[in-house]
Amino acid sequence: MIHILENDQLRVQINEHGAEVMSIFCKENDTEYLWQGDATYWGNRATLLFPICGRLIEGRYTYKGKSYDMLLHGFIRNVDLTVSAKTENSISLTYSDNELTRAQYPFAFRFTVTYTLCGNTLDHKFLVENTGDDVLPFGVGGHPGFNIPLEDGTTFADYYIEFADVKPARKLILTETCFMTDATEPFPLEDGKIYRLHHDMFDNDAIFLRDMATTVTLKSDKTSKAVTISSTNMPYLGLWHKPKTEAPYMCIEPWNGLPADDGIVDDMATKKYMNRIKPGESAEFGMAITIHK
Repeated sequence: MIHILENDQLRVQINEHGAEVMSIFCKENDTEYLWQGDATYWGNRATLLFPICGRLIEGRYTYKGKSYDMLLHGFIRNVDLTVSAKTENSISLTYSDNELTRAQYPFAFRFTVTYTLCGNTLDHKFLVENTGDDVLPFGVGGHPGFNIPLEDGTTFADYYIEFADVKPARKLILTETCFMTDATEPFPLEDGKIYRLHHDMFDNDAIFLRDMATTVTLKSDKTSKAVTISSTNMPYLGLWHKPKTEAPYMCIEPWNGLPADDGIVDDMATKKYMNRIKPGESAEFGMAITIHK
């Protein structure tokens, strides 16, 4: 089922399946900002990632001597969440462990995402609760894609990412199969803040950053239409579109979690780049998308 949040500026559509945002439409300039999915490039729009971010070696991990299979980015994007609260401007969707999840993730949890529409901003709040007796390991993240170009007469190469603060960001070095290494390298930015877009920046798949500013804006000097993405408790940022294509979109992805290390089938009890919360505890994470007309 699709739910709509709407005010005088934006109309937002949210699907119970995967709690995925399906549309961010600006009523004031008649523009769809969110990528609308195309299997030629990428069929999704704004998937959520839980309980892992990225992929596992051989698509599996171990825990307490048993082996478990889990697909890329975890299972939350492939299940139907339940509406647990709704107001005129917000909606909360919740999913808890069950027989399906325990077959691939033997932990008790409750995952809630709350979307709140305020003015020209769609706020996301992620709440992860440990409802079991074991320490809960997990990753969480967002994977929204945005249309490029946003304005007729502009091209992909007219756009750039502007970081809110001058910070010495580091690029994480991944293998050709998108697994982690321990290496990083500087991620130089024009004037310390700007990265200009070009399709071949994704020829080796996604770019992952750490130590970057937590607010970035996708923009062009040829239009006032832009998108700002900010995050809380998300130490990594991914930039992506389908490699070796001229895909007319880009994903800007705040994550708290990363793929497996290359060549290692992880033990979930010790897997790197994961959050861990004790029984009865919870953790919150945030992301916001602001539309500029």
